[in-house]
Amino acid sequence: MIVWWISASILPMAVDRSRERESMTVRLSGLLPRLNERDRRLALGVEANAWGRGGIEEVHRATGAARNTIVRGIRELSEEKVGAGEGGGVGRVRSRGGGRKRAEEADPGLLPALDGLIEPGTRGDPESAVRWTTKSTRNLAEALTSGGHPVSASVVGKILRSQGYSLQSTRKTLEGAQHPDRDAQFRYINTAVAAALAAGEPVISVDTKKKELVGRFTQAGREWHRSGEPVAVSTYDFPQLADGKAIPYGVYDLGDDSAWVSVGVDHDTSVFAVATIEKWWDQVGRDKYPHATSLLITADGGGSNGHRPWRWKSELARLAAATGLTIVVAHYPPGTSKWNKIEHRLFSRITLNWRGRPLTTYQTIINLISNTTTRTGLVVQCELDPGIYPTKTTLTREQKEAIPITRHEFHPDWNYTINPRK
Repeated sequence: MIVWWISASILPMAVDRSRERESMTVRLSGLLPRLNERDRRLALGVEANAWGRGGIEEVHRATGAARNTIVRGIRELSEEKVGAGEGGGVGRVRSRGGGRKRAEEADPGLLPALDGLIEPGTRGDPESAVRWTTKSTRNLAEALTSGGHPVSASVVGKILRSQGYSLQSTRKTLEGAQHPDRDAQFRYINTAVAAALAAGEPVISVDTKKKELVGRFTQAGREWHRSGEPVAVSTYDFPQLADGKAIPYGVYDLGDDSAWVSVGVDHDTSVFAVATIEKWWDQVGRDKYPHATSLLITADGGGSNGHRPWRWKSELARLAAATGLTIVVAHYPPGTSKWNKIEHRLFSRITLNWRGRPLTTYQTIINLISNTTTRTGLVVQCELDPGIYPTKTTLTREQKEAIPITRHEFHPDWNYTINPRK
């Protein structure tokens, strides 16, 4: 009974206060524009006093007036005498444009000086100290003040926002020198991928993810933990302190949004790359594409799966002979590796999944990669590859000539076919 009585008594009070708030908003919106500055303060003070406890906050929410202005109005109402003259009810009312001028108006040289500090590479002094410091509002204010433009950090912030500035981070958009056939190669790859998918043939995107140190080392990003209980990691990221090195090589299937990742422990070589593709085919691709006659591979132009290494082509020839598949390879132009599908459909998702978590063991890395998913249904399988893959292995001229390779007419260095001939 007591709880019911309290609820029944509080509800009408809440409804009445809501109605009062709406009424005050309507009343003041029609009145305040017709009053001078002092009268507006007095009107706001009257409303705040009439509201009672919490009146200042309610008037602020209803009108947007500064709390200091409302407080000043209440104080002026409480004065014993509201006399004539300056500050009085019948005294001078500030004319339009009165009051303290903005800092950039009072100091015409302030804006050019601030602009020169923000963009010192083009308009400022190249020897300016602020060029080599964090461009915080505090540092900018100190530099302006020392240059004869006294200003506070808060005013600098207001000026920057009014001039269209905002806090920005860097963006990876520069790709270096672009090959003249860059766009043509993209169109060539897109045409080949569309034709292969339409024919029901497998299409994969391959690449090596960034190598990771195994151990209690810091990782970018954050993860939820109890307050004040962060995961302890090593102060230094020296390779000699690691328990090993993880080399994730991925195979992303464009046809059904799935992937295979082998985590190597030795070296990122062409033999390791093709071994991963072979594992994907033996454990996933063969059952998924039982009638496949060809395999289209899109890869970067450099690294273990680049267009230059002969060992890459030799290992693909071995794979073609073992599987009976005609392997077609299309490389992305130089400087465009981020366009490879595996980068933003698989590797970026893996990085998000293990952010803020130290990769303490190889099994930790495998578990994190295997449990990487997306809303679109990405499925990832991962296993450790403990194999040894020596570097600097070369082929003889006879071995190179024995590779059953057919180069395409358009950019034969980037586009070629490996025939399944033993």
